[in-house]
Amino acid sequence: MRVIDFFDKGVACGPDRICLQDASVTRTYREVQLKSYRIANVLAAEGFAPGQKAGIYTPNCVPAMEVMLGLFRAGVAWVPVNARNGVEENSYILDHNDAEILFYHSELEHLLPHLREHCPKIRRYVCLDRPGDGNPWLDDWVADAPETDPDLPLGPDSLLCIMSSGGTTGKPKGIVHTQQTWETMIATFYAHMDPGPDPVYLMVAPMTHAAGLLGYTLFVVGVRIVILPGFDATAVIDAIEREGVTHTFLPPTAVYMMLAQPDLEKRRFDSLRGFFYAAAPMSVDKLRQCLDIFGPVMVQCYGQVEVPMYCTLLTAEDHNVLGDPERERRLASCGRPTLLTRVAIMDDDGNLLPPGERGEIVIKSNIVMKGYYKNPEATAETSRFGWHHTGDIGVLDEDGFVYIVDRKKDMIISGGFNIYPGEVEQVLWTHAAIQDCAVIGVPDDKWGEAVKAVLELKPGHTIDPDEVIAYCKQRLGSIKTPKSVEVWESLPRSPVGKVLKKAIREVYWRNETRRI
Repeated sequence: MRVIDFFDKGVACGPDRICLQDASVTRTYREVQLKSYRIANVLAAEGFAPGQKAGIYTPNCVPAMEVMLGLFRAGVAWVPVNARNGVEENSYILDHNDAEILFYHSELEHLLPHLREHCPKIRRYVCLDRPGDGNPWLDDWVADAPETDPDLPLGPDSLLCIMSSGGTTGKPKGIVHTQQTWETMIATFYAHMDPGPDPVYLMVAPMTHAAGLLGYTLFVVGVRIVILPGFDATAVIDAIEREGVTHTFLPPTAVYMMLAQPDLEKRRFDSLRGFFYAAAPMSVDKLRQCLDIFGPVMVQCYGQVEVPMYCTLLTAEDHNVLGDPERERRLASCGRPTLLTRVAIMDDDGNLLPPGERGEIVIKSNIVMKGYYKNPEATAETSRFGWHHTGDIGVLDEDGFVYIVDRKKDMIISGGFNIYPGEVEQVLWTHAAIQDCAVIGVPDDKWGEAVKAVLELKPGHTIDPDEVIAYCKQRLGSIKTPKSVEVWESLPRSPVGKVLKKAIREVYWRNETRRI
């Protein structure tokens, strides 16, 4: 199976069914399929061959999903970039991953001069939603292309996409996925879950992340995807009621914002069948509230960009434990390994550990990435002893449930996004008043973890925290910018002078009882 074949199965469920809708556009399955034919054919006509790379830089919208399908049909690898990232990071991702064509939304057109300067390999720009500044509108660009399926023979190891993750240096790594890794991901979903008839999926979180992967998974059964450009708690609640949403995905921070809405218990959520949450730990107390309000529909999945979505699942049935103290503790887990995935706990010497012992969570499966793009050293490091190393510390219980108890590295998960402190610290160190700094995650009811900068200033200097936040936001974008800034007289250090982040974190986590 090619990944595009899964979409074509959805077309066969009913060509006239609504496939994609946002505030501006509604498309049927047949219309989207024909659009993907045209996109694939015009890509070939302009010399973009299978294995070459194309970026999509946009908020969630129908045309972006159509382009993604066109790329998959053409065998051109998708390079997703999150519109909420800073332009410096996105230009690095596009250039490092060798993107030669960029599809962008007009909201981001003001960034094109920067992209042209820093991404010299891009030789074609296409605007998704209107004629661009010297660039064609997608609809005009494909208008004369044949509406015939190029039906390319794409093998299991054919490049499908290069997604991005951060690293300890702060530079995002390109994560290579093939037809086979996504085929395994989709097959894993259906090995464990039945979406039921006429599913309606609400895509709110960025399509560049898990929300897009779950949406693509549901194409197989002819899902109707309702697209929102971003998260607003009231808009999400209204859409669930109005559209009869059966499935959605949100990170815990967004779920918490929904729970805080007034009169939530008066709203109707009876259409929901699968409310997926992932990307960060969920407060068990808030999970109990979800079960009371949304019903027995909560589903947790655990994965990484390197091993997408379905390494473990805590199914809706697994959540049905309220009132049973012995089983209720499972709500703190991320579920059990899925059918096509081996999950184990390993010590630093490569030994697999028995239930009850803590170690690094490691994975073996065809769902694992093929490697880091142009980075064999990092690929070798993360695949030691023949297993993929997640960097998460966990423990298995006697029943096979996996519990994440710590993170091996200093990564912060805030609002469902992975944030690497080293990248933020590199920016802070460029400020004239800052001597040294430590960036950590601190407990936060809204974000799960919030980014905090703890600063040590140069002698004789003072600083305004709001100035620091603005300084970072200009260079990093809103996601990675610290939510708070604090100045200490001196940072704790080891005998060799290394800043002791653990000691700093303890100040803020000392009285924190939530699972992290």
